[in-house]
Amino acid sequence: MSKKNKLNINSSDDDNLSLEENTNGSIESLEKIISELLEDLGEDVHREGLLKTPSRVAKAYRFLTKGYSDDPEKLLNDAIFYECYDEIVIVKNIDFYSLCEHHMLPFYGKCHVAYLPDKKIIGLSKIPRIVEMFSRRLQVQERMTTQIGNLLNKVLSPRGVAVVAEAKHLCMMMRGVEKQNSVATTSCMIGEFKSNSKTRSEFLKLISSTTD
Repeated sequence: MSKKNKLNINSSDDDNLSLEENTNGSIESLEKIISELLEDLGEDVHREGLLKTPSRVAKAYRFLTKGYSDDPEKLLNDAIFYECYDEIVIVKNIDFYSLCEHHMLPFYGKCHVAYLPDKKIIGLSKIPRIVEMFSRRLQVQERMTTQIGNLLNKVLSPRGVAVVAEAKHLCMMMRGVEKQNSVATTSCMIGEFKSNSKTRSEFLKLISSTTD
């Protein structure tokens, strides 16, 4: 019989910001900034099409960065179980959307996450939620990939964790080099996925396979 394991997750300053830090400044202050931005771009903020744009954009950015205020302890504490299972667990093709911290333009794609349990497993729905938490921030893909792997490693103490993220970046597609078909791939390998080539190869083979 599975037993829940209550965890005490002490989030690091680098990985998580408090709700108070994320909500400094009201929606109204964001609206003012966006209005000023529109004016600086040469727009008339009083024309009909832009009257509600500052409010819409402010609310959109609050949603797109809501991961700062997510609490990992609240997210995961009721979903860790003791279980005698020791094979690879994979959740693949997790859609994610994030904002590049350099240009505040979107990057989006799919994330594949695996771990090798050591007496503890996590509710499968929590893995996409972890991806969501870290993606809904100003990010670089490399850091996001590592944060996902490090959190799973911290809460489960498994024999290994593997994360692969594949994404298209609008900062490369809409500006700069303007290469619309470029895909960036990043990985985080911990424990046996890093030290054991057979385990790593099995993971990579499984995420590359398709299901009907």
